[in-house]
Amino acid sequence: MFDIRQIRDNPDQFDAGLARRGLSPKAADILLLDKEARKFTETLNDLQARRNAASKEIGAAKAKGDDDEFNRLRADVDSIKNQMPTAEAEQKKKLDAIHEILSGLPNIPADDVPLGADEAANVEIRRWSEPRTIDSAKEHFDLGEALELMDFETAAKMSGSRFVLLKGQLARLERAIAGFMLDLHTGEFGYTECAPPFLVRDEALFGVGQLPKFAEDLFKTTGDHWLIPTAEASLTNIVREKILSEDELPLRFTAWTPCFRSEAGAAGRDTRGMIRQHQFSKVELVSITTPDQSDDEHERMTSCAEEVLKRLDLPYRTMVLSTGDMGFSARKTYDLEVWLPGQGQYREISSCSNCGDFQARRMNTRARAKGEKETRFVNTLNGSGLAVGRTMVAVLENYQESDGSVAIPDVLKPYMGGAEKIEKA
Repeated sequence: MFDIRQIRDNPDQFDAGLARRGLSPKAADILLLDKEARKFTETLNDLQARRNAASKEIGAAKAKGDDDEFNRLRADVDSIKNQMPTAEAEQKKKLDAIHEILSGLPNIPADDVPLGADEAANVEIRRWSEPRTIDSAKEHFDLGEALELMDFETAAKMSGSRFVLLKGQLARLERAIAGFMLDLHTGEFGYTECAPPFLVRDEALFGVGQLPKFAEDLFKTTGDHWLIPTAEASLTNIVREKILSEDELPLRFTAWTPCFRSEAGAAGRDTRGMIRQHQFSKVELVSITTPDQSDDEHERMTSCAEEVLKRLDLPYRTMVLSTGDMGFSARKTYDLEVWLPGQGQYREISSCSNCGDFQARRMNTRARAKGEKETRFVNTLNGSGLAVGRTMVAVLENYQESDGSVAIPDVLKPYMGGAEKIEKA
């Protein structure tokens, strides 16, 4: 969401930001509606002032016993009362139209975000470790099915396509990866672990920018709830409609949750395996900061996610996304892409985004500095630290052995009961 005052003051700058997103100008339409809404606001203020003045005069006329003046003033007040609902309805219509436009517009990119239409314009800024040479490397689903621990067929009988049933050591590996990530983020990086709801209402998803634009990508219950597409939806809304003290910022939250996505826009993509599923799990990172802290926090959050890959000894590269590839709520995003030898390419395993005050305005979340009366909107950031299923994919493909077994990374062995490898029973 955007500050209408900033659009009034800098309409060309607002349109220039939208143009970087590949969108047509909107400021003129918004400001026309704003002008009409303010006109009705002025009318309402005038009517209210006349009503208040007439009400006072009614008392004076009654005290004087002036029945004619009393009746005239009563009729005037009644007339004003009849006019106000029409003006209020017209004002609301204009304000609702402005809200509808603004709620459907993505965040304005930061100045240093690369300009481009899609992922082809993303820029690699660093890479860590060189991919291992693995002869005849297999993809994760071939490895998992050969181990008889990854079952897509049975999952499809239960739930349809884009689901998986993990068994035995692979089910434990998923839990081990998540446990390792949570321990790292809480023990070394200062995040507070949360166990948030997996079902949220409309306003929570509106707050993080999922609604109304991306309803088709979500799963809705038969009631008033939605399944979360990521724990960002729950964790960010912890501070919804609050006024925080700037002294307590930044706040840092993490959670391991299932995530649910319809993948409406991914037909035909990654139809085999665990890369793109309707249900998956993720360790999410969320930070709430002051505007002054957010850029540094973005770098910090990204380094926390990168450290997971380093500890697992998984080669990766860090990309800054172009204006055409960023998510709706982001003003700047770093993607971490892990090397998958079975596919012979780097694939996204984490996105870390700085949303500025975009989500805070939608949630009405502010902060106040010590000794100050004025408040300002906070900044919100979110990132995957990491996607657990995709991390499992990366471990399977990078640690595969020629006999079909999979070595267990050293940092995960304590979580796997000391086992050295995963092999067919």
